[in-house]
Amino acid sequence: MKLNTNSNSYTILYACGVVVVVAFLLATVSQVLKPAITANERIDTKKQILSSLHLKPAQAEVEDVYASVVTSAIIVDTAGTVVDTTGGFEVKRKEISDTCLPVFICQTNDATKYVLPMVGKGLWGGIWGYMAVNADCETVYGIYFGHESETAGLGALIATDDFANQFVGKRLTSADASHALSVVKNGSKKDDETTQCDGISGATLTGNGVSDMLQSTVAKYKNYLLNLKNNETK
Repeated sequence: MKLNTNSNSYTILYACGVVVVVAFLLATVSQVLKPAITANERIDTKKQILSSLHLKPAQAEVEDVYASVVTSAIIVDTAGTVVDTTGGFEVKRKEISDTCLPVFICQTNDATKYVLPMVGKGLWGGIWGYMAVNADCETVYGIYFGHESETAGLGALIATDDFANQFVGKRLTSADASHALSVVKNGSKKDDETTQCDGISGATLTGNGVSDMLQSTVAKYKNYLLNLKNNETK
């Protein structure tokens, strides 16, 4: 029987057939590319962790440098208790919680550093980062910031080295505990030079998001870092 190519039923069947074929092709491509995508995501995460340690190896060297620097990736909780001695790298940003806080223990320049992941919200979407804390458990060794969709030339500048470098050497909290690591409006007078950094002009709300993220991170890891410090002094 000859099909009537001008009928509505033919048009509907043809459209359905195209949708099925396209869906099948997309699913196939997705499955084929999935291993490569997963590998690239892992390498990108390792690059971000290494960046907080002032290490920026070439793409082909990331895995080797990471393996030589990061000695373990554990999971702790807000009480400072180690709940798992492995598995920290496998924790996704959306899975970070009070009972699941990854810590990357690293050795660089013959000293121990503790890299803490950070998760927050900027003006238009998610922001995140990694903070490397010195062995004194009080000062920042280095930091990395990333974002989903902050405004180009404004909030997006949190991902630049110029913004990140000003955190180096800052305290997590002031000596009298009255101030925590934060961002203040660019050009305004700082209440505490040891913990506060300049924000980005025209990106106040993104800066507020960074401050919230920093302070939330410091609060969550406070007991773990305190335990480390106390153990060092025994």
